[in-house]
Amino acid sequence: MEKNFNVASFFIVKKLKAIWELMRLEHGFMLVVAIFIGSVIAAKGFPPWDKLFFAFLTALFLEAATFALNDYFDLEVDKKNKRMDRPLVRGDLMPMTAVLIYFIFLPAGILTSIMVNTTCFLIAIINAIIATLYDVKLKEIKIIGNFYIAFIMAIPFIFGGTTISTKLPPIIFFISFIAFLTGVGREIMKDVMDFAGDAERKTKSFPLYVGKKRANVIASGFYITAIAMSFIPFIFNVDKAYYHDFIYLSIVLITDILLIYTSVIIIQKTDTKNLDKCRKISLLAIFIGLIAFLAGAFA
Repeated sequence: MEKNFNVASFFIVKKLKAIWELMRLEHGFMLVVAIFIGSVIAAKGFPPWDKLFFAFLTALFLEAATFALNDYFDLEVDKKNKRMDRPLVRGDLMPMTAVLIYFIFLPAGILTSIMVNTTCFLIAIINAIIATLYDVKLKEIKIIGNFYIAFIMAIPFIFGGTTISTKLPPIIFFISFIAFLTGVGREIMKDVMDFAGDAERKTKSFPLYVGKKRANVIASGFYITAIAMSFIPFIFNVDKAYYHDFIYLSIVLITDILLIYTSVIIIQKTDTKNLDKCRKISLLAIFIGLIAFLAGAFA
């Protein structure tokens, strides 16, 4: 009996882990943090928790739905690229599970956005439509997809701000742009990592046009630009919360160092192992960057 219980527990944990990986809930958590930052800046303090709760759910539901659909349509390419970090490739989940998650969570995300306000509802609708088009077709033109994914990384700050007001402080747009630049760099870097499968599928990506080496140089350029811009709120009075805020500076420097390290590595090496390592480092850098912006928002 105990042995059967242990086997069942292992099976459940394995399935839950696979569902987490399919929906990329760690990305969802970062979206929630970005929304919180935008709302704190707009409210100039703690925002109303009722609206924020539904804003969080909107981001989590839409993110889970579109990532699941993405993996469904990317299954064959991911197999060719040997993406064993994908649960559908490993066979831990059936492809139709991804479709089911999409059709459950996408409407749920739209419904929760209605509970915030009209502006957030419109943003959610537009993002849901574009995300679905991207998963189904637009991803075949990866150059467009790179900028779309970067947009998805940038919009949560604005979405968070609009939970409070339609008149947003300039710093929200500034932070969004930094996130956008970092996102473009990361997506181009990932395209180099997925080059083999994309080439077979004839997907139009940066490395397909300019080669893997030059694509990584372009990715590094976006990273370095984002790094340079991260100093502007500290040096110039874009917003008094970040101006000469050494707590913000000390935390954002960690992000900058990680992104500089990533930039140096990807210029030198284009093999999958090193790119996968840099993919993880860049995700950590983005998370630490969120903490920096959050710390500055409360200054």
